[in-house]
Amino acid sequence: MGDHATSNRLAVDQPTRGADRNRSLADQADPATDEMLLPSLNDGITLLDVEGGRGVPILQSLVLDHLLLHDGPAFWVDANGHATTTTLAQIAPSQRLLNRIHVARGFTAYQHYGAVCDLPTAVNKSIQMSTTDAGAAGRGEPSRDEDTSPHTPALIVVPAVDVQYRVDDTLGETHAKTLQNRTLARLATYADGYDIPVIVTRNERNEFTESVATVADHHLECEQTRMGPRVVGEDFETLVYPVDDGAYYQTTFAYWRQLLAARATQVGVEPTTSTPSTPTPEGVGTGVTADGETVAATADPLLDAWTATGTGGR
Repeated sequence: MGDHATSNRLAVDQPTRGADRNRSLADQADPATDEMLLPSLNDGITLLDVEGGRGVPILQSLVLDHLLLHDGPAFWVDANGHATTTTLAQIAPSQRLLNRIHVARGFTAYQHYGAVCDLPTAVNKSIQMSTTDAGAAGRGEPSRDEDTSPHTPALIVVPAVDVQYRVDDTLGETHAKTLQNRTLARLATYADGYDIPVIVTRNERNEFTESVATVADHHLECEQTRMGPRVVGEDFETLVYPVDDGAYYQTTFAYWRQLLAARATQVGVEPTTSTPSTPTPEGVGTGVTADGETVAATADPLLDAWTATGTGGR
């Protein structure tokens, strides 16, 4: 009886931030409602700090959830191999969703900065191609969000925004900070100019990355607990969920996959039911660096590398 009373108190005393968006799918009459587990991404720069290792796929889950709810492509400036199908393909409810993610990689500080500088060119090219394809088809797909377009960017993703500037041996500390700050300034300009969210992460919390926190308009923190990942933001907090025996647990990898599948069904995207029989290899097809070097990257879902030749180092 005491255990039952404690369980009831837990259920009653839980905070209800985020307008009950953290309710378990099992407790909802319609499991795919707008009040979902994952926090929504607002316009401006969002800093996502992840503690407990990169095994927590919260960044990829946020990106896929945002694309399910908004039209348009995502532009991903990658570092440290975050944009691989190993994680994305495992939780993505549809292959078509991955095809909306355009990826460029910077293997040095100047290449990374060059990819960020060239993002408007990539956006313009993407708009031109998508509008041409829509015109050839005679009509565009119906929009799921009246505030967004299938042609203009929906999201910019820049994981480990600090790493290349910190580890580049060709840069002194002053120049490294200057180049990183220029990158952050451009991202802020893109967030404002395109009126979209830009989500960034950082590898370390220290004096070098204080500028990342300073430029951010929003801050999300994800910590790994023994019950699973927990996300906290200005108006969002991952809560615990009741199971049949009265115990409580937090979100898991499988739960995020289930949640994204429910979101896909809600917005009319047919979830992929089959799973690969063999492990998905690291990488995402063939990429071209800012120096024009072709790099090997297996699999094909992400449209890779908008920096064709010689754009790094500006």
